[in-house]
Amino acid sequence: MGHKQPGASDYMLLIALAAIWGSSFMIIKVAVDTVPAATTTVGRLVIAAAVLLLVARHAGQSLPRSPRVWGVVSAAALFGCALPFTLIAWGEEKIDSGLAAILMGVMPLTTVLLAHLMTSDEKLNARKGAGILFGLAGLIILIGPEKLIYLGEDTLRQLAVASAAACYGANAIISKSLVGQPRQAISAALMLASTAMVIPASLLFDRVWELEVSSASFLAIIVLGLLHTAYGTLLLFTIIDRQGASFFSQINFLVPVFGLLWGMAILAER
Repeated sequence: MGHKQPGASDYMLLIALAAIWGSSFMIIKVAVDTVPAATTTVGRLVIAAAVLLLVARHAGQSLPRSPRVWGVVSAAALFGCALPFTLIAWGEEKIDSGLAAILMGVMPLTTVLLAHLMTSDEKLNARKGAGILFGLAGLIILIGPEKLIYLGEDTLRQLAVASAAACYGANAIISKSLVGQPRQAISAALMLASTAMVIPASLLFDRVWELEVSSASFLAIIVLGLLHTAYGTLLLFTIIDRQGASFFSQINFLVPVFGLLWGMAILAER
């Protein structure tokens, strides 16, 4: 079934989430200064899981019991949280935030292509394709074409961020299968499943017992958990429920813009 034409409230939700997620680049940068990528991800997921469990309980919702639903939740947890959170944090340890923003801009193209292949109500057409390509070109112009000269340096880190963008594109399609489920309970389940996936990597690679965590990194992880992960996940499901995956995919043209604005306002970046 198709969706109604987006209204002002839909765009306001999309812009609000873009503003929140746009600030994540600089927050992650602070977090990974003293906390490795996987452990940063575990920290934000544990906080988000605790908050969302309380929210679900307050709403009178319980975690899903259906194996089928948990299967979809696990896929969404992998592609929507565990992998991209860790990949972005690892990439952001080295690469420039402007280049990271360009790499994240491939998410709408990925989403539209996957939606065309995997859904019956969001087929690719010339208008959508042209819009995606023009949007990506505009993003590069806005951030600065000079950032492209750094393509090829720190190749693995760049591939990590681009892979994270592709993960988000896949998750936008996977999450459609969770529409209609209790939003707060599903969000909590996602965080729990994601946490279980990333903890082994944190213990295996990060030697967490030896870390000396700065107060700035500690605070950054708390903000990532509360705002960018817990609240952001609730908004994500609200938007996809209302307008679908292709509409939601536009967020990755907005996120880099807000990322630049936050950087200029808070970090005095140019």
